[in-house]
Parts: sequence; structure tokens; C-alpha cells
Amino acid sequence: MQRVLAAEVRVDGKVVGAVAPGDGPGLLVYLGVTHDDGDAEVAWTARKVWETRLLRDERSASEVGAPVLVVSQFTLYGDARKGRRPTWAAAAPRPVSEPLVDAVVAELRRLGARVETGVFGADMQVSSTNDGPVTLLLETP
Repeated sequence: MQRVLAAEVRVDGKVVGAVAPGDGPGLLVYLGVTHDDGDAEVAWTARKVWETRLLRDERSASEVGAPVLVVSQFTLYGDARKGRRPTWAAAAPRPVSEPLVDAVVAELRRLGARVETGVFGADMQVSSTNDGPVTLLLETP
């Protein structure tokens, strides 16, 4: 999760999701899913993204109504400890991960967030202007 001043996701040259500069600071969330993630992880992740005091003056997105851009990213579970070719065996396959990414987005919206997204499984180009920069890794318990 990154604190950003602006961020956008493009697919085939078209913007599909963004935190625009005029929106105020927001969050860019790269979301990975592993094999044993489920409903509990969905609820925890959405709540943590929405309530973590990552913005300036120790404020949360929920406190200031900051926009959230969620980008699915299976490569977060990449492992390059052995050899020269990373493995993504820890990443959940699409039939498992896509519904969970959608569920995190839905839960963020239920909590009151304005959420933009990338396109699951697409070749996305993501650009961001980080604020700080501040990046935080959130791992479910």
C-alpha cells in the first residue's frame, strides 16, 4: 500500500482506474492473494487499508475520504530465493484470487471508500506519484 498524490492504471493505452491529482492524497494498493486466503482475510484487508493511519498527520483514508486504487498483483507472492527464475507458486490461481480481489473492493466500498481498480489479469501499466514516499506492506495475521 502506497500513499500517493496521483496514480493511474492503463490497459491498452486507456486509463481504467485512477487517483487524480485533484482528488487529494490517496492510496495505491497492490493486492496479492495466496491459496489459503478467504473471507476473514478479505474483511481484515479492507478494514486495514481503510483505517490505517498512513496519510499525512497520521490520518487514515476513512478519516479524510481518500480515494483508493486497487490493483491485483499475483507477483507479490513471487519467490526468487533459488535460481534466476522466480516462482509464483504461492500465488492463488485466478479462480481463487479474482473473487477475493473483487470481495476486498466490495468491502472497501461497503466501508465507504471511493475505489478505483485495474483490470484483473490484464497487462496493466501502473504509474504513481508517491507522497513521501511512503509504502507499507500489510500481511494478514
